Amino acid sequence: MGELVRLEVSDGVGTIRLDRPKMNALNAQMQDEMVAVCAEADSRDDVAAVVVYGGERVFAAGADIKEMSAMTREDMATHGHLLQAFTKSLAGIGKPTVSAITGFALGGGCEVALATDLRFAADNAKLGQPEILLGIIPGAGGTQRLARLVGPARAKDLIYTGRFIDANEALSIGLVDQVHPADQVYDKAVEWAKQFVGGAAVALRAAKKAIDSGLEGGLEDGVEIERVEFTELFATEDQKIGMTSFMENGPGKASFTGK
Repeated sequence: MGELVRLEVSDGVGTIRLDRPKMNALNAQMQDEMVAVCAEADSRDDVAAVVVYGGERVFAAGADIKEMSAMTREDMATHGHLLQAFTKSLAGIGKPTVSAITGFALGGGCEVALATDLRFAADNAKLGQPEILLGIIPGAGGTQRLARLVGPARAKDLIYTGRFIDANEALSIGLVDQVHPADQVYDKAVEWAKQFVGGAAVALRAAKKAIDSGLEGGLEDGVEIERVEFTELFATEDQKIGMTSFMENGPGKASFTGK
């Protein structure tokens, strides 16, 4: 359990809680702890899905600029690997993940949200990649994940200008998937995550891998990844349980073991 990032588990849903007052500025300690917490969430059998949450006031206002400002190129050549590792570890959780975004999700905070499968935003949320205003660019995956999510032209507009967008504009361009009142957004994210408790965990992991890995290459490569993942599921208990249940009871009634 980290000091600034922790995993809280309740009824099969794991919440990765960012907790560094006041604005969840993502310093090196938070990044290190995020890597460890994501590995824990991925490995725990009692976690079916994951919500990332920064609290009622703010998701994460960005990286710790004070910490980074004194770094040289040589410093960043080392630190840059950690900067990408902490979002990569979140993206690599082989379970459904969703960000519950309140207040600001800027710079590194936006990049954290981009590393989850879905994003639910409070109606007061502000999102953006303002690194250009500091003379730098996103460094925790933002140039790549944002472009894949909203398309290159919209990503370039947000990254080139560094402007903040509100929840409604984020929804309209596909940066977030749902918008809710601020006092409901976390509960809505948990509600979404709970539907996977008792689900086909191995198949969910395979689906996530096929989609995410397939996006890294061309269609032919992606279809081959899908074929391999699909085939391997026929060695699982869940496949036998799911198909037997379908034949005997119809769809949606299987009780999976996650094996």
